[in-house]
Amino acid sequence: MITEGNEYQYRMKKYFFNLLVFLIVVVAARSQTAGSRMSETAMSIWADSFALPGDKFAKWRYDQGVILKGIEAVWNLNGDRKYFDYIRRSMDFYVDEDGTIRGYDVLDYNLDHLNNGRLLLTLFRVTKKEKYKKAADRLFEQLRSQPRNNVGGFWHKKIYPSQMWLDGLYMAAPFYAEYASLFRSDTTLDDITRQFLLVEKYIKDPVTGLYYHGWDESRAEKWASQQTGLSPNFWGRSLGWYGMALVDVLDYMPASASGRKDLIRMLRNFAAAVRKVQDKKTGLWYDLPTQPSLKGNYMEASASCMLSYMFAKGARMGYLGSEYRDYALQAYKGILKTFIEEDSAGKMSLIGTVGVSGLGGKPYRDGSVAYYLSEKQVVNDPKGVGAFILCATEMEMDKAIAGNKKVVLDYYYNREWETDKTGQKKRFHYTWEDRSNSGYAMLGQIFRSLGAQTTALESGAGKLKSSNAGIYIIVDPDTKKETDEPNYISAADAQEIRSWVKQGGVLVLLGNDAGNAEFTHFNQLAGLFGIRFNEDSKNRVQNDQFEQGVVKTPEGSKIFGSVKKLFIKEFSSLALSLPAIPVLTNGSDTVMAISRYGKGVVLAMGDPWIYNEYLDGRKLTPDFQNYPATVEWARWLLGQAGMKKN
Repeated sequence: MITEGNEYQYRMKKYFFNLLVFLIVVVAARSQTAGSRMSETAMSIWADSFALPGDKFAKWRYDQGVILKGIEAVWNLNGDRKYFDYIRRSMDFYVDEDGTIRGYDVLDYNLDHLNNGRLLLTLFRVTKKEKYKKAADRLFEQLRSQPRNNVGGFWHKKIYPSQMWLDGLYMAAPFYAEYASLFRSDTTLDDITRQFLLVEKYIKDPVTGLYYHGWDESRAEKWASQQTGLSPNFWGRSLGWYGMALVDVLDYMPASASGRKDLIRMLRNFAAAVRKVQDKKTGLWYDLPTQPSLKGNYMEASASCMLSYMFAKGARMGYLGSEYRDYALQAYKGILKTFIEEDSAGKMSLIGTVGVSGLGGKPYRDGSVAYYLSEKQVVNDPKGVGAFILCATEMEMDKAIAGNKKVVLDYYYNREWETDKTGQKKRFHYTWEDRSNSGYAMLGQIFRSLGAQTTALESGAGKLKSSNAGIYIIVDPDTKKETDEPNYISAADAQEIRSWVKQGGVLVLLGNDAGNAEFTHFNQLAGLFGIRFNEDSKNRVQNDQFEQGVVKTPEGSKIFGSVKKLFIKEFSSLALSLPAIPVLTNGSDTVMAISRYGKGVVLAMGDPWIYNEYLDGRKLTPDFQNYPATVEWARWLLGQAGMKKN
């Protein structure tokens, strides 16, 4: 009960309590990465569905896909399930169990409607739920019948006959490429390359190396030049769409794809052209990038975020020179200074994004300078917000540690196959490509976020030296239960691997518990370094009683840093002799060991513990720290690797 005598004291306590809560909220918000903080903004604005001002109901919109790809990147970078749950909840609003997409009509033949398909593929790959594939199939079928111009280029929309816009490459090509890599042959990838080659041929300006916003093959539109069919100006965001399309499509273009070299060539030429119109003082790009002194022209947020993302990702993936990382950083600093605002609680907003700029339509958009500069700028426009999250997440990756080192995952001693719903056989289980529970997709993302390259070795140890691997991971070699004709590690293979380690290689041996791995030949290799897998099964876990799988890291661990609590279940313990030493134990059992040999090092563990199921946050309770532990583990491995480059 409050009395007159203690009312002042009560009010002061309440004031300081509220102040403390406020400071905790602000500090917590500001301790997050910029990508995650902007994701929180997006998730609060569009908590239940994606409706924009003026909408009577939530629509199937491409800009939602831009935001969700950004949020997916954040999830890949921190393993927090709330980001994945938001993606799933957002798509489930539209997608029925039979794959029907609410608000989508194939007869619109609108390339914009395909962008969200990338999230459908993510959800299918992670959950293996058929409804997401069925919905993606519907979008792919649109591409099979999408109207084309006379040279084979997709119309941007049915209502825009004969027209190709730079925007359309981002809306369609990354989805088309990912779908093709999952379910179709390289002939589909050839068609994707053709779309880029057509844009290069008909839309690129030979003088500046930049690309005009659109091209009308028929010359019927008033905005189209009667000589070339081109729109009259370069527009910043359309350049951004094009650049992001290139670096994202390349994720799904294997080295064997005939068009990969063409796409990299186009990216390098385009990046050089875009760099020339990057403002040297701020690092940003103007809405009309070739006319910086024009009255009314302004630095534009979405274009700056998109092009910075292109520079940073292109450099990280090795498509562009390392100097483009510096150009991206310059842009990112300008973005944070110019376009980011925060309220008193630390909530982040993005200003300076032009709401929309198009060609044709009603009212008519003529592509003139006056038209572009007449469009309004919007606070927290979804296209700009999504582009910022992508840019920020790319910039937040710690690429300095890896020095472009190559992490090679064995696909020879472990080569399990499954038959998908299309009847195609495909690899799964501890592969970079597998995004379901059993895969190493998130591990690959962690290595790449640290600046490493990830690749696979389809043949045995005889090709190891020529692979230029800095790190070589062998996980769970096959038994006959897993593969009809397993490739066992031979004595000659073991000697080849030992020689490679001696010269400075980092070898990672990840086994499994009794009954789930091949031990005889695997131990012949491990034994060369004083390590033996005991062919037992420790830390048995019943159902989801996760505490039964707890393993605590030692104080001052050089491998795991400040991480303390791991989930590792049903592992084979290790027996050691010098030079091997334990680095992680559980009671009297050795869980993980290292052995230094020559210039190299071997790390062994009796479990493939770093697969998606225990990294992506969807299964374990939040008190387990497998994701940050894996980041530290990967960082340590990269620090041990020699400076081998491809």
